[in-house]
Amino acid sequence: MTAERRFEPWGHVHLLGVIAQLGSLTLAAQRLGLSKAAVSQRLAELERAAGVPLALRTTRSLRLTDAGQQLVDDTVGAFADIDHSLARVRDLGGQPRGRVRVTAPVALGRQHLAPALQSFFAAWPEVRVDLELSDQVVNLAREGQDLAIRHTSAPPDSQIAWKLCASRTLLVASAAYLARKGLPGHPSELATHDCLAYLRPGPSVWRLERAQPAGRTRQPGGPERVSVSVHGPLRANNSEVLRDAVAAGLGIAQVPDFSVVGALRAGTLREVLPGWAPVGFFGDAIYAIRPWSPSTPRPVQLVVEHLRAAFAAGFLA
Repeated sequence: MTAERRFEPWGHVHLLGVIAQLGSLTLAAQRLGLSKAAVSQRLAELERAAGVPLALRTTRSLRLTDAGQQLVDDTVGAFADIDHSLARVRDLGGQPRGRVRVTAPVALGRQHLAPALQSFFAAWPEVRVDLELSDQVVNLAREGQDLAIRHTSAPPDSQIAWKLCASRTLLVASAAYLARKGLPGHPSELATHDCLAYLRPGPSVWRLERAQPAGRTRQPGGPERVSVSVHGPLRANNSEVLRDAVAAGLGIAQVPDFSVVGALRAGTLREVLPGWAPVGFFGDAIYAIRPWSPSTPRPVQLVVEHLRAAFAAGFLA
């Protein structure tokens, strides 16, 4: 007589945790390399073993029952410990290896991140990087990303963050535009200029703060700030598009330093109102961010360390 196969729930419970994290059978199937039918079958097997429903499914959504959420909450720490132990054992194998999934803004990724990675592969040939460039902020855990390179002033407290370097926001224009329209001497004069704004809902308002000279006592109440509504022939959601439009003489743009450093050094663009700092739009630093976990895999650590060294001096040093 053939012995009855014993149901081993551990893989099924892990699958339930992935479903809870992603909120979708389809996304869980993609993450685990399974078919949607296989994921649905394993969930049903786990529910039969538990004796209670663990997930409520509709044609549009999926959510865990109280019992399902309790099972995930009770076991998520154990699976994190397993992942941590496996990473430590893998590191004992000598040459670090593995795949690191990285997302980054388009301009920063094209101009600085991708070139910096070229020397990384020479040092760590067994590490693979999947680089996805997008100006949209994605949910790292849901999208299966190991690392995000973000332009921000305040990384989320719920995630692990490493500061790579400082970053500045600049106003730039071409010499041809300034010769035609004049050089603004105060932020209020931007209202009469052609300003190429970043594409966001509502009117375009630029806020600038007077730079504090080094060694001077800080003014009571803080530095002078000015807000000005701006208008122009073009708005776009990509700093490289705005940079190229500025180079063509269409107007003045507010852009991050990493997008225009080459044009400033080449002299094709000129900084406008250098005594004023744009505030409240782009971040003031570049961070590497990853979803919280008890440990960081060695390949991810290596990517972060390499980028910190590559970006240490900033972009306009």
